Amino acid sequence: MSSKLFTPIQLGGVTLPNRIAVSPMCQYSADDGCMSDWHLMHLGSLAASGVGLLMIEATGVTREGRISHGCTGLYSEHNEAAMKRVVDACRRIARSPIGVQLAHAGRKASAGFPWHGGKALGPGESPWVTVAPSALAFGEGWHVPHELAEAELRGLVDAFAAAAERARRIGLEVAELHSAHGYLMHQFLSPLSNRRADRYGGSRENRMRFPLEVARALREAWPRERALGARITGADWIEGGVTPEDAIAYARELKAIGFDYVCVSSGGLSPAARIKVEPGYQVPFAEKVKKAVPIAVRAVGMIADPEQAEAIVASGKADMVALARAFLDDPRWVWHAAERLGAKVEYPPQYARSHPELWPGAKLARPEGAAARAA
Repeated sequence: MSSKLFTPIQLGGVTLPNRIAVSPMCQYSADDGCMSDWHLMHLGSLAASGVGLLMIEATGVTREGRISHGCTGLYSEHNEAAMKRVVDACRRIARSPIGVQLAHAGRKASAGFPWHGGKALGPGESPWVTVAPSALAFGEGWHVPHELAEAELRGLVDAFAAAAERARRIGLEVAELHSAHGYLMHQFLSPLSNRRADRYGGSRENRMRFPLEVARALREAWPRERALGARITGADWIEGGVTPEDAIAYARELKAIGFDYVCVSSGGLSPAARIKVEPGYQVPFAEKVKKAVPIAVRAVGMIADPEQAEAIVASGKADMVALARAFLDDPRWVWHAAERLGAKVEYPPQYARSHPELWPGAKLARPEGAAARAA
């Protein structure tokens, strides 16, 4: 039986060779938004993985929109040149499409690196003023953000469009609006973080207004022959927060604007959330959006086993899957999944001699793959 996971999919004007994506993963290794040699190594390795889509980490559209001092950006010529250097190198390694996630961290900006605790930057750590829909801190000990005025919102719309133009010049095939994980777009969408009394707060329609203004600006700036998507949130995991019905409404509006796909995640809005993390724990949110909106849907959330990924796509719960830590653990996850599922993937010629048809040692390294092939 053929694998659905390893069939192509069309997103806008872009064809992905399979349904597996490398999820955007912050590396906290940039210099004033500029990618470094670490990114060259990290993304270069994943470019050789046989993945259908390689997504670059959440990338700030302004300097203040970065999560940390080490996060990537697309707000300057230097950022653009540094990203182009890495993308061009990946292009020489593999032909799979590459995309970037455009983001603004809002009240979760001005934070330290995760391995230093990930808390709000202190007075001696060069913190900056954060912004948000309302002057509500992310949590205890976090900066109280500046409430954005309408004129400032227009400036941020322009910043997203300008970052998309930089991504276009770099030659990226996919742009993705980050509307999840408690960052600025999500902060506007959730009634827990958006307490505004103007036309950008209150009703669901009003709370969607600013994210949809950004979405329209991206659709205007981004070429139709490429692919445009968004990562959205399926739930805040807190009573009174975003629900799957809100995700469906937002996805429906994005589809009407001309977006090609959504990736459905959840959580991240507040430290008070109590998330039950287990295999595929966010897939039900993706499935609900998939059933309600005629748009391509990508699922995420502790997807690590090839049969698990295959079942998600083959059953129609989602059109694609995105993996994060599974790729950090095993950058050759796609090759090994193909072995398990009986699919064919192209190896770089320099690594072809490690293919299980040419290397008997594969049976020793991955006995479960050998058993699957024998069956």
